[in-house]
Amino acid sequence: MNIASIENLKKTYGVKTLFNQLSFSIADTDKIGVIGINGSGKTSLLRIIGNLDSPDAGEVKFFGTKRVEILSQDPDLDPNTTVLSQVFSANSPEMNLVRDYESTLAALEGSPEDPTLQKRLMSLSQRIDDENLWNLKSQVETILSQLGIHDYHKQIGQLSGGQRKRVAMASALLTPCDLLILDEPTNHLDNDTIAWLENYLLNRKGALLMVTHDRYFLDRVVTKTIELDKGNLYEYTGNYSDFLEQKANRREAQTAIEAKRQNLYRRELAWIRRGARARTTKQKARIQRFDEIKERATDLSENQMEISVGFSRLGKKVIEIEHLSKSFGPQKIIADFSMILGPSERIGIIGKNGYGKSTLLNLLAGKLSPDGGTITLGDTVKLGYFSQESEDMDLSLRAIDYIREKAEVMENSRGETVTAAQMMELFLFDKNSQWVYISELSGGERRRLYLLGILMMAPNVLLFDEPTNDLDIDTLTILEAYLDEFQGSVLTVSHDRYFLDRTCEQIFSFNGKGQITTQTGNYSDYIKKHPLTGLGHREDTPEQTVKKTEAPPSEKPKTRKPGLTYKEKREQEALLLDLEAKDQRLDFVTKKLSEITKDYTILQELAEEKAVLEEELLEIMDRLEKLENLEKGD
Repeated sequence: MNIASIENLKKTYGVKTLFNQLSFSIADTDKIGVIGINGSGKTSLLRIIGNLDSPDAGEVKFFGTKRVEILSQDPDLDPNTTVLSQVFSANSPEMNLVRDYESTLAALEGSPEDPTLQKRLMSLSQRIDDENLWNLKSQVETILSQLGIHDYHKQIGQLSGGQRKRVAMASALLTPCDLLILDEPTNHLDNDTIAWLENYLLNRKGALLMVTHDRYFLDRVVTKTIELDKGNLYEYTGNYSDFLEQKANRREAQTAIEAKRQNLYRRELAWIRRGARARTTKQKARIQRFDEIKERATDLSENQMEISVGFSRLGKKVIEIEHLSKSFGPQKIIADFSMILGPSERIGIIGKNGYGKSTLLNLLAGKLSPDGGTITLGDTVKLGYFSQESEDMDLSLRAIDYIREKAEVMENSRGETVTAAQMMELFLFDKNSQWVYISELSGGERRRLYLLGILMMAPNVLLFDEPTNDLDIDTLTILEAYLDEFQGSVLTVSHDRYFLDRTCEQIFSFNGKGQITTQTGNYSDYIKKHPLTGLGHREDTPEQTVKKTEAPPSEKPKTRKPGLTYKEKREQEALLLDLEAKDQRLDFVTKKLSEITKDYTILQELAEEKAVLEEELLEIMDRLEKLENLEKGD
């Protein structure tokens, strides 16, 4: 059943028309991925449908009272509110009730003997029980935990940009709605959290509309693909792989139609040149038809960049690291790490946020100093560092002036001289957009310009820190092709599994305790040995295993009175809710395993999730049994 109709939308940005007469519909079961190059209007389309922006023409119609929730790329959150208040910010009866419960519970922690608070908490608890909302409360804790948010009472202003985005995502995922809109949801998420988000969205009921550059994510989640191309909209049934096949068929059909049009145009043009005069009605009609044929021209140029940049000679010695260590306060980021990077090596760097991946690149680039050890660069090394911040961009410059500051001209790999303007055209900046101020470019266009600026300097060692953030799929595809031909070494920090599979031959994995493990192969090869479940890594290092089996020092056991402390009672309550939620999830996963017979990838993911759930349920029941014994005084 259709829940929304988008009719004849038009949107301009300055002098540029993003799209015109754009129309499509959204059904209640649609999971739609929106694709297009940076600056094509993807974010503008989502904001219009989410009622955060207005179109220049056209309208968005919802059938009946439909609730819409949107996650923006840069959420505007109140810095003075708490994480929990933000998550419960939606004005719905369900969220209001659970919010009141959580705020009362927090207040009771400060005044555990307050009878008014105790009575209010009991009343709210009963209402949640009557309305069967314990599952929603459990979801809040589960989703915040999965997104790496553990301090629920911390103020938003004290969080990093990535943490604020995850809090906003938790709020969007938890708010009951008929249409969920997500703009680049995988940015700033680690691979394990992305795997969890995939599973969550696959099982979520309701319509989904999202923009993402993560091709594996698109392949596994969406059922319908929308492409914005030169102001037009094209709809495709299926996921990203289906989109690629159907787009190729569309382009082939358009090419055939355009060839016929051009043949007809040439014949009519020859007739016009022979001296046709519009004296008769028939001749007037033919001249009019000629004008119509001319206007029907189809733009078949591809949104592609043929990158062929210069390359500085690179010797055998590239980078040598000996016993490198780095800490921030008490946290050990890198501990006694050594490696030798040779020419033409392709290394992918993975690990959870905050584990030190960007720190390693900053150490290699000389932006940070190590606490111990040495980093030695070869004499011929010329670094190109694609950082997350695009830090050297002067927004007051015109785009072409920014590139000319890097190099007026360059020599490509074929020995030809290429001007800055020509290189910009290869990077999809036409003659008009080259003279636009950087401040007027979209975020993705700025990142594309930043990438071009780095490559214009002909580096022979590339450091990429999350290169896939804010770059469209077209740009990523061509960048991957460029790296195929690149003769230098590349180190890439990325959460984009497709990009890592496509470009890397070795993986460095950070474990968060300063240790970096290395493995030959791409990301998929790594995951075969260290499977992700969407619930966390299921692996123990030898060091961890030893710690688990070591007996604690013997000491005289302490005695305590029967009964539970306030903190233990709260833990028991949370465990019971978690037990129920995980038990329900296990039933669902078990049922799906019996229903699916052909899709091996989904079967494997479900089997892994089932094993983790069973293990976690055993741990919960074991802890509940211990709490029960404490309550009895055993």
